[in-house]
Formats: sequence, structure tokens, C-alpha cells
Amino acid sequence: MELVAIIFVLIVAFEHIYIMLLEMFYSTSRTAQKTFGVTKDVLEIPKVKILFANQGLYNGFLAAGLFWGLFFVPDSSKIMIQLFFLICVIIASIFGALTANKGIFIKQGTPAILAVIFILLSK
Repeated sequence: MELVAIIFVLIVAFEHIYIMLLEMFYSTSRTAQKTFGVTKDVLEIPKVKILFANQGLYNGFLAAGLFWGLFFVPDSSKIMIQLFFLICVIIASIFGALTANKGIFIKQGTPAILAVIFILLSK
């Protein structure tokens, strides 16, 4: 069960690295247009690019926290740090679903919830 928990934490972490890259560096790409349901004209507005980059940075911090909790802290702290960042992802996915797109909860919240469940079952 512990291996499954690690796999789900990694899925969430890599998903947020992907989101970070998309929002910070590829915000005007076709993938970004499709993902966010916004035209390229809107995505090229300087203030919108800044907002996306800022949002991407936060997603990068979530991923960094998950990697930190998996690989770089003492064993006694791993679970608490992973749970903290996973709960941050879940809360962000709920807010995103309520304010932007319901699919955010499915795409981001579900893997995080599964990771929490598997972490708790493995201990």
C-alpha cells in the first residue's frame, strides 16, 4: 500500500509541474488555449500572462512541497508534509471547481484525495 501511496503522490507532484510549465512558459500554446478554454488573443495580454505565471509558480510550490515530503525530510516528518501539501491541492481544486471549472476537482482533486487515502491506509 505504501508504494501505491508514493505513486499517487508522484502523480500529483508531476501534474503540478506540468501545470506550472504550462502556465509559466507555454501560456499561449494551443494546449493552454484548449486546457483553459481561452483564445490566444486573451492569453497574449501582458496582464493575463503575468497572472498565469503567478498561478504557475504556486503550482510549482505545491509540487516542490510534495517532492520535499517524499524525498528530502526525515522519515518522522514525511507523512505530515505530504498530507499538508496534498490537502492544499484538494482545497485549491475545490476552489477552482467552484470558481472556474468543475473539471479541476476531478483532474487535480481526485488524485490528491486518492493519495491521502493510500497514505492513511499504509500507516
